[in-house]
Amino acid sequence: MTGRGRRVGACLALAALALTALALAACGKKSPPVAPELRAPQTISDLSGVVEESAITLSWTPPNRRADNTRLRDFTLMRIFRVEDSGTGEPRAAMRVDGRIAGYDEIAAIRGGEPEPAVRRGTHLVLSDRQGLTHGRRYTYVILAGDSLGRISSPSQRVSVTYAVAPGEPESVAAEPRDGAVRVTWYAPTRMLDGSAATEPFTYQVLRGTSEDGELSPITPIRTSERTLTDSGLQNDRAYVYAVRAAREVAGTTVYGRSSARVSATPRDTTPPSPPANLVAIPSEGAVRLSWSPSPESKVTGYIVYRATESGAFERIGSTSAPSTTFVDRAATRGVNRYAVTSQDSAARPNESRRSNEVRVTLP
Repeated sequence: MTGRGRRVGACLALAALALTALALAACGKKSPPVAPELRAPQTISDLSGVVEESAITLSWTPPNRRADNTRLRDFTLMRIFRVEDSGTGEPRAAMRVDGRIAGYDEIAAIRGGEPEPAVRRGTHLVLSDRQGLTHGRRYTYVILAGDSLGRISSPSQRVSVTYAVAPGEPESVAAEPRDGAVRVTWYAPTRMLDGSAATEPFTYQVLRGTSEDGELSPITPIRTSERTLTDSGLQNDRAYVYAVRAAREVAGTTVYGRSSARVSATPRDTTPPSPPANLVAIPSEGAVRLSWSPSPESKVTGYIVYRATESGAFERIGSTSAPSTTFVDRAATRGVNRYAVTSQDSAARPNESRRSNEVRVTLP
């Protein structure tokens, strides 16, 4: 090969190396394209359903991430599908075909920023379905979620609900205030919502709120078969509102009845403090000086002093504010005087303790 040929070959080799380097650099800057199904919203996985009075109530958490777990910022639509059957055998499979669920009817479409006809309850959306429901029929629901580019999630888990007659209202609901608690009692419903007699045993859910017209929430997630419940750990001197609803189980579906009329109660501190101790009386010219050991409770705000004659009844003659534990009686009469002291707490309706030990002094 001539000298010129060798120079041309070297230049061609250098050019090939440069092209290879550029290709490698380009590969470092670009990622492989993401499959469309990985950019779709995540599948809704917590769809649930119950019967509430005359409706089927669905609840679920809307997705906020894509199938590849990246943030979903352009979520636009959730579509709810339903199929009805007699309740025998497995519900119809949920297969997505052309953006729909094959064999299901679409009953609602909910946009991400405008949840109507659903409502928000915390992080969940709740939808009440009342469309053409028939007692004894099974209704199966599935949800699809989509983004602004039309990418659609896989079908949610199915939830099947057997629509059945709900119980009527529990009767004679009452709320009794206690110290830091309220005791709620009630009687079982005597009628179902369709007017038929209530013959089966029910479980019950107690609801609580803090205003007469505000939303009520269940006290505990577990229903009770008893017809009494003590709601503990409450704030004294604050009003609480209660209602009770009955529930029954039908073919694996929880059927909630109508809530009772609301009742209210205000817990009160009714526990008196400990009485003062070691009361001592020292007489002097025209006066008696009293002193005592304080009650141990931090809620004690003062002490009340009582005096009586040798055979008479005790009468209140004065008081002191805590932490003072002394009192001078300048109105004592000649002869025998008996004394006792009580403590008083800071409750809205102050509680008074039992009397301390009694002491007797004689003034000449």
